[in-house]
Amino acid sequence: MVTPLNNRKVLELKGSDCKKFLQNLVSNDINLLDQGLVYSALLTPQGKYIADFFVVPIEDGMRIDVHSELAKTLLDRLNIYKLRSDVEIKEVDISVALGLTNPPEGALGDPRHPKLGWRFYSKDAKKFDQPVNWTKLRVDYVIPEYGSELTDESYILEMGFERLHGVDFKKGCYVGQEVTARMKHKTELRKGLVKIISQHEISNGEELFLDGKSIGSILTTYGKSALAYVRLKNKDAILSTKNSKKVVIVKD
Repeated sequence: MVTPLNNRKVLELKGSDCKKFLQNLVSNDINLLDQGLVYSALLTPQGKYIADFFVVPIEDGMRIDVHSELAKTLLDRLNIYKLRSDVEIKEVDISVALGLTNPPEGALGDPRHPKLGWRFYSKDAKKFDQPVNWTKLRVDYVIPEYGSELTDESYILEMGFERLHGVDFKKGCYVGQEVTARMKHKTELRKGLVKIISQHEISNGEELFLDGKSIGSILTTYGKSALAYVRLKNKDAILSTKNSKKVVIVKD
């Protein structure tokens, strides 16, 4: 099934403090904007996911390309943190187009993975949208998405944000940084997002078992492959679903 993604909204930040303001809040280094899009996240102080988004460079500020269902949450949270900073934050009438080939002039590459193509921003951007099977691409390249893999219980390192260039460990403090840094440097991840394959069709929501014990669940499927959240110590084992379909984890 071809599934164009048009579920995005765009926020705009302007003002003399907007770069410093966002740098102190989000997981990635905003100074990377001079290289193109920056993929990042806003976290709770406990290090859990609030929203993921792309920060888009513009001449006199920056924009944020975020899932439409998270736009109000993100806008409200940013306004809470704004305090006396010289920053104006608002939703703007800008559309997002996505594609894999023949990018329009001004399109920017998706920083998460080179196979994810380009993103383009303008008031009439949707006319450039290309039909792409995004579910297949997400499963192929282990790309989490809000509403499927990313929830308010997610930790971004478990969801692969380091591999997806969505977190920077040298930028200094940001909200949730202490927990994220501790997970990176002081512990081994116990759970994580992986790609699995089976010889049979598998379904969203199915539990995965090892020796009769539940060790994870299937989150997004595409045919006989899927994204699953599992205990990583079992990544070399052959798993099974409740109805005995055999499943293996695809190694990096």
